[in-house]
Amino acid sequence: MTLAVHEISHNSAFGNAKPLWNRWFGMFANLPLGFPYSVSFKRYHMDHHRYLGGDGIDVDIPTNFEGWFFCTRFRKLIWIILQPLFYAIRPLSINPKPISRLEIINFLVQVLFDVAIYYFFGVKSLLYMLLGSVLGMGVHPISGHFIAEHYMFLKGYETYSYYGPLNMLTFNVGYHNEHHDFPNVPGKHLPVLKEMASEYYDNLPQYKSWIKVLYDFVMDDTISPYSRVKRQLKGEVKEE
Repeated sequence: MTLAVHEISHNSAFGNAKPLWNRWFGMFANLPLGFPYSVSFKRYHMDHHRYLGGDGIDVDIPTNFEGWFFCTRFRKLIWIILQPLFYAIRPLSINPKPISRLEIINFLVQVLFDVAIYYFFGVKSLLYMLLGSVLGMGVHPISGHFIAEHYMFLKGYETYSYYGPLNMLTFNVGYHNEHHDFPNVPGKHLPVLKEMASEYYDNLPQYKSWIKVLYDFVMDDTISPYSRVKRQLKGEVKEE
């Protein structure tokens, strides 16, 4: 569902002509995750696309502490397990934004849903929902996309695509070079886009397994949270 929220953040559900409809639908898709984040994700994710790797803007970039501390194999495994925590904390420390009205609504809707789950189904159901979200964004095959997308396993290549079967469950988020080149193209059309422009994508480094990405990240001593391109932005920055 996190990747459904990602797809909706690009207004793929109702189109760019109805942005508010997409925000409401994003809140609905957010409900099974247990914690409110769809509206905030939209704001920060647009910055990620506009200013990929921008220091102090793109909160997808790990902090200096993450890069310094999570540098051994065991610590990198712990970092992967705790990815949801760092994705939640990073915006507050790197690029805090004023809370918007839609974020407040997102929070209230989610709290009401969580209270309803607790009231009608009990604490075990609520914990199952919350812990399932944490595990799904941590040590899980699909969570390999967090690392596969922009960590520099090969010097000189900042963004990578994944062309394996898990794309069928993730709105083709693995087509990541294609997605960053054409962020307004819905995920369902990205395979067609790749075929249309195959001469640009076929020869780029690519992945066939997100599980192998997770394994290589932990076991390769040359790769760490520091393995990202960070840019000093110049000129006017227009944030979401």
